[in-house]
Amino acid sequence: MKLKISVIVPIYNEEGNIKTLYEKIKTTFQKISSSYEVIFIDDGSYDNSLNILRPISKKDNHIKIISFSRNFGHMPAITAGLVHSKGEKVVVMDADLQDPPHIIEKMYKKSLQGYDVVYGVKRKRKESFVRKFLFKSFYKLFDKISFLKMPIDAGTFSILDRKIVNIIIDLPEKNKYFSGLRAWTGFKQTGVIYERSKRYAGNEASFSRLFKLAMDGIVSFSFVPLRIASILGFIFSGFAFVLIVILFILKFFINLGIMGWTSTISSILFMGGVQLITLGIIGEYLARIYDEVKKRPEYLIHQKIGFH
Repeated sequence: MKLKISVIVPIYNEEGNIKTLYEKIKTTFQKISSSYEVIFIDDGSYDNSLNILRPISKKDNHIKIISFSRNFGHMPAITAGLVHSKGEKVVVMDADLQDPPHIIEKMYKKSLQGYDVVYGVKRKRKESFVRKFLFKSFYKLFDKISFLKMPIDAGTFSILDRKIVNIIIDLPEKNKYFSGLRAWTGFKQTGVIYERSKRYAGNEASFSRLFKLAMDGIVSFSFVPLRIASILGFIFSGFAFVLIVILFILKFFINLGIMGWTSTISSILFMGGVQLITLGIIGEYLARIYDEVKKRPEYLIHQKIGFH
């Protein structure tokens, strides 16, 4: 008998959320099916998360644990979960209880209507103004510059058909942006609207981690930053050429020299800034190419618990 549903939950220092999350997932699946597994991926937590999970796994054979040798990141944790999942349908969700587990039932029923991907669309976010502004800005920017059309406010919370999971697993790239890859596969997709709750316990993801995720998304699915760098190069080269011609005419035909260092230094500093920004954009792409070429594994597993 094939397993119906797998649930993938990356965790990083989530000791305050695990027990409540487990109980809510268990309650949800009492309404859906007894044929399920929940795979917790411990992404190098330094709190008590793993010690809380171990007795739960011993008590409940639905619970499985993958423990990384160190912190590798949210996307490698999702990848490990996808690789080890056995379900015909696979749910991906965070451990902070901002994505309510009871929505899984609604997503699953929607998937049975023939949808290969059912993603959660956040109607509201119970978060600080700054975080809401940054998330909204990123989704709008991504929609404008990406060659991929991805639903706005659709994060990782979703349920995937096994064929979508297999496609994502087979992709060779390391710096994955899960929401983008999920949309990139195509097939039949739809959304389920829900209200994103506050984090139940623990600290929110740092801005540096969110920035890294945003850059992975933009670099993976857009060439616009590189084109902007090229366009800026042409614009300022043209501007410099016109300025040289004007200065040449003023000097040799009108006999009028332009005195002073202020304009010269300002121009140099401005052009230097543009060059550094351009090099930074190119560097983001080169860094990811270099990372891909090294072909190091996305993650290293320290131990697996509950797998048979």
